[in-house]
Amino acid sequence: MAEEEEVMKLGAYCAAVRLVEDAASEILLLWALNDPTARRHNFFVRHADVTLPIDSCGRHLSILQSPSSMSTPGVTGAVMWDSGVVLGKFLEHAVDSGKLSLKGKKVVELGSGCGLVGCIAALLGGDVILTDLPDRLKLLRRNVESNLGGGGVRGNADVKELTWGDELDSEFIDPLPDFVLGSDVIYSESAVMDLLSTITQLCGGNTTIFLAGELRNDVVLNYFLEAAMEEFTIGCVDQTQWHPDYRSHRVALFILVKKITKLAPQDLDNISDRKKSEEIN
Repeated sequence: MAEEEEVMKLGAYCAAVRLVEDAASEILLLWALNDPTARRHNFFVRHADVTLPIDSCGRHLSILQSPSSMSTPGVTGAVMWDSGVVLGKFLEHAVDSGKLSLKGKKVVELGSGCGLVGCIAALLGGDVILTDLPDRLKLLRRNVESNLGGGGVRGNADVKELTWGDELDSEFIDPLPDFVLGSDVIYSESAVMDLLSTITQLCGGNTTIFLAGELRNDVVLNYFLEAAMEEFTIGCVDQTQWHPDYRSHRVALFILVKKITKLAPQDLDNISDRKKSEEIN
């Protein structure tokens, strides 16, 4: 990282990341550094295959795909994408290197698709809720059952329906999750505000969000970053911190944490007076 770039630790991730201070500048930097259009597409996955084999957390995972479903407009979660593989292996590497702990933590994955990321999070000890739209849940459940069944899993995994933008049920937000995960969820300008609505509902002061996405549409990513920066501090994780065998110049990895609202002096006085009143009563 360049010396003039501001870096800091964000959320529960115990390593410094580069702060995103301006959406347009971040887009220019990402495209200049990575040149994604010149890079190989689908380096870690094959959409034509029925299964994606991958080793993680000492287990051999076999992720079922549904290539035939890709002909249906709007269906992208029926196959794996590089960003999901990158995010899952990043989590494994971060835990192994002591930069992250998921053990006993509540984790919600958005747009789980085939479920690789959520399965890895459960293997790392997380209590994971994998979510997607109703028509995507059958494949998702099959992958969770086939890859996490038989015992030996440090955490837990449950599959739930979730539509971005809807008001969330209590199971998602009571208590609020420690982590929110998403891979390739920033893909459509029309879905950005619904995605942010759901993330905002899920996010408390102690929630850490990891989002990985392929660098394919700079306009959509710029729109998301601009909107997200209103309420979240955003950092970009340098590839040197990813799993050494799973790095891609077509993928970016971001961390988001909710901005701390600074209270005015009169608000602090009101809180102090309220606490004194409660003590007296």
